[in-house]
Amino acid sequence: MASASQTPADLLALASAPGTTPQKAEQIYQDILSRPTPPNITPEAHAQVLREQEAALLQLGGLYRDQQNAEGLAKVITLSRGFFMSSTAKAKTAKLIRTLLNHFGTIPNSTETQIRVLEDNIAWAKKEKRIFLKHSLETRLASIHLDLHHYRPALAIIEGLLTELKRLDDKLILTEVHLLESKVYRGVGNVTKAKAALTSSRTSAASIYTPPPLQSALDIQSGILHAEEKDYKTAYSYFFEAFEAQASAASFAPPARKEGAEGADGAVPTPVTGEQIDTEGKGALEALKYMLLCKVMLNLPEDVHTLLSIKLALKYAQLRDVESMRAIARAHQDRNLADFEKALRDYKDELSSDPTIRSHLAALYDTLLEQNLLRIVEPYSVVELEYVSECVGQGRQAVEAKLSQMILDKVFHGVLDQGRGCLLVFDDTEADTTYATAIDTLQQVGKVVESLYAKTVKIG
Repeated sequence: MASASQTPADLLALASAPGTTPQKAEQIYQDILSRPTPPNITPEAHAQVLREQEAALLQLGGLYRDQQNAEGLAKVITLSRGFFMSSTAKAKTAKLIRTLLNHFGTIPNSTETQIRVLEDNIAWAKKEKRIFLKHSLETRLASIHLDLHHYRPALAIIEGLLTELKRLDDKLILTEVHLLESKVYRGVGNVTKAKAALTSSRTSAASIYTPPPLQSALDIQSGILHAEEKDYKTAYSYFFEAFEAQASAASFAPPARKEGAEGADGAVPTPVTGEQIDTEGKGALEALKYMLLCKVMLNLPEDVHTLLSIKLALKYAQLRDVESMRAIARAHQDRNLADFEKALRDYKDELSSDPTIRSHLAALYDTLLEQNLLRIVEPYSVVELEYVSECVGQGRQAVEAKLSQMILDKVFHGVLDQGRGCLLVFDDTEADTTYATAIDTLQQVGKVVESLYAKTVKIG
């Protein structure tokens, strides 16, 4: 146990010493936090006590983060609320809670604990009338529900937030919440409402200074929605804007600040969802992957190599995420279905984890399969289905289903003879316009007759 004669500053130094075990450091931090504040001390001394308690809380939270102790971290967050209850310390409390909540991001399988802690702190913030902290925590909670694909609870939180934020006219948080709303609607497949929410977000952002990370998030969401509508050229321009901003920020970002170094007012210096300044270039990598995807979907896979040779992209060129898109581009350029499937297997984590890339690659795979089938069947008038299946490396049932769809879509003219196990391919016939021409002629004759009849009536 720590000696009562040791000051909190001495104890903090002891806890941070290289030879101190995590268990010993935990005891020291808890000892500092359990010490009562001396009575009748000067304001300066009281401020020093608060600073030492804050340091102990932050370092204890960091210790639990390193130990991946989600429950311990949850207790520290609850404990932090009791140290700064005076009205002058509202900002400090908000700062502490947000900083400690960020630690959950590095603890695996802690989502349920984080949701419970957020709900508890939202209820506390509502009771204590900490309105801005409540909005910040609710936005973070909605973001977690979005990541978990829990769209209904996310929308319920967002609807309540928007009602309150419109009354307060807080443009920055309103911008972020509308952006979050757009992502949720896109997740449920309602592109129309997703676009409307994004428009509202951009409208709110137009009247304020938008932090670069938030502006990049708006650009990426705009690109995603344009890609959903197959407008890959416009989508590419948005992704490029986001990539340029994020890559430049990652290149020139200052070293990561120490814990607790947020704005002194406890307001929202970074996005309220808890996103930090992207010093590792993750946002830039995401935008770059989307840019490469657009090049492939625009049928310009040869541009992928050129794109990866620009200065800002060089640092990402050898990463597996980028290698996965390069493999897809090669397979698409060669029209090689086997190589495409191999890329999907070899880079499963990189290509399947992102729903945007996954959905567009599924459409691209379907197009590539269609092109391969056309290339195989076009030279024949009759071809065995078994042979077609072997050529494309697919099961016969899947090939039959795809060929049936292509016939119905009039990609080519043919008939499936399932009894013989063959596909009959017909030559494209020119449309006979005789019937349409005859109908048009009769309509014109009818107009002439009606006109003559009208003149006859007038003369008579």
